[in-house]
Amino acid sequence: MPYSDVQRPSMVVDAALSGEGVLGRIVRFDIPEPTDTRHPVDAGYHVNMCLTPRPLQSRGGYRRRWGPHRMERLGDIFAIPPGEELFIKGGSGRQASLICTIDAALVEELAGQPLDWDDRHLAAALDIGSAQMRALLFRITAEVRHPGHASQRMLELLGGELAIELARYSLEVTERPATGGLAGWRLRLIDERLADDLRAPSLKELAELCGLSVRQLTRGFRVSRACSIGDYIEQRRMEAAKRLLMEGESVKTIAFTMGFASPSSFTFAFRRAVGASPSTFRQRQGRVLAEPLGLDAGN
Repeated sequence: MPYSDVQRPSMVVDAALSGEGVLGRIVRFDIPEPTDTRHPVDAGYHVNMCLTPRPLQSRGGYRRRWGPHRMERLGDIFAIPPGEELFIKGGSGRQASLICTIDAALVEELAGQPLDWDDRHLAAALDIGSAQMRALLFRITAEVRHPGHASQRMLELLGGELAIELARYSLEVTERPATGGLAGWRLRLIDERLADDLRAPSLKELAELCGLSVRQLTRGFRVSRACSIGDYIEQRRMEAAKRLLMEGESVKTIAFTMGFASPSSFTFAFRRAVGASPSTFRQRQGRVLAEPLGLDAGN
């Protein structure tokens, strides 16, 4: 379906904070039906972290580079470099995100060199598993939502750190060998296992599933996904936990479904990954999604 034939999701900015070289916004999207949307970025790097579960089967692709059929999975965090145009397909629903825009000159100054965004780098940026970037984005979210003393300066400092981490991420992709990652069918097997059973798999289990040694699995996975397999498992499990919370499941039920020894151990893991307790997350996102959305605010 051509872009002009689909309905564009509406977007409203709930909160915004800007500083020199950086802009942070908390936005809500209303996606009325499974859709295909275009996200052009003229200037600056856009880093997007979902604050509520992303619609199921969300995919992104760079059609001018890849053609219309290649679409990669969108993670909790993705980045769009300046001058690029990302097309996103996904399900319907409401979703809230932090969108952080950083001046391109700042990123390249801190990187010490221009960054190369070829197909390999663009694909890696659609699912960023960096724990350091996640922690910075949570701090930026808190600052945007509840500005404190010297909030503008704080945002500039956090934005500078985020720019460094984004540059490091890109350079690490450059330094990784072009080959040596896991085959696509092995990555799909891992994703299917995580979707079918919410309990955390052991590395031995996944290695046997893929027909590899644990060492081959962990090294190959890092090359393919640019993060450790342990971090990836935790991210996917917490995505599932967010969905269950939004569907009304109790913390106790979720904890035991996911194989935690107790609700308190699940709460600890959830708070560490998401930056809020399960009950706080549910209350906050329930309020966000219950509020009426405004008119389309653009990109």
